[in-house]
Amino acid sequence: MNIVLFSGTTEGRRLSLALAGLGAAVTVCVATEYGREEQGEADGITVLSGRLDGAGMARTVRGADLCVDATHPYAVQASETIRGACRGEGVPLLRLLRAACPVPEGAAVFASPAEAADWLRGTEGNILLATGAKELGAFAPLGGERLYPRVLPLADSLSACGAAGVPASHVIAMQGPFSRELNEALIRQFRIAYLVTKDGGRAGGFEEKAAAAKAAGARLILIRRPREDGLGYEDVLQQCREMMGCG
Repeated sequence: MNIVLFSGTTEGRRLSLALAGLGAAVTVCVATEYGREEQGEADGITVLSGRLDGAGMARTVRGADLCVDATHPYAVQASETIRGACRGEGVPLLRLLRAACPVPEGAAVFASPAEAADWLRGTEGNILLATGAKELGAFAPLGGERLYPRVLPLADSLSACGAAGVPASHVIAMQGPFSRELNEALIRQFRIAYLVTKDGGRAGGFEEKAAAAKAAGARLILIRRPREDGLGYEDVLQQCREMMGCG
């Protein structure tokens, strides 16, 4: 069975290994070379890196028996493009979606980074951005001196910080996952008043960030997860097993 898996998450990597172990030929698509390194190599798995447009995704899924979208819960555009490609090529699609976490009491919740940034304009105090380098542009108008972005230690991420006017001394270039203790230490070290994050679920370390913010007295600012239907890891794996005749 030929399966195309759009990945970039812990669950995606785990699923690719499980499917290959069942005998499937798995093509894993990741957006970056960093994603390729995270995926690693294994028998039965072919890894393709690079961002794909609709036509590229259509070519990739063409002729596959199944496609699994295991991209990040906030990768809305990617998921829409994957759905369109599969629909056009007549390829069955499963969406692997990690479970959301409960919203902590006292968190300020917004529909987008732009809305969160607009609200933060009326506040004072340092801001820890744990939303990724892609969202820096929305917060740049707040002034780089207030921002402490935590980003992956990649050249593109550092360039985005510079473009947003963030001083080098404010850039926290680290690869997760992060413990509650480390999150709390960063909040205290940089005198953070607001921690801005997305609900990346348990695997994304959301609970550790929320607990650290509470312990250190920082206000949690949550970018609401887009509404989307999907299945958990075990359900997706079981459906794949049934399609492969593994019971």
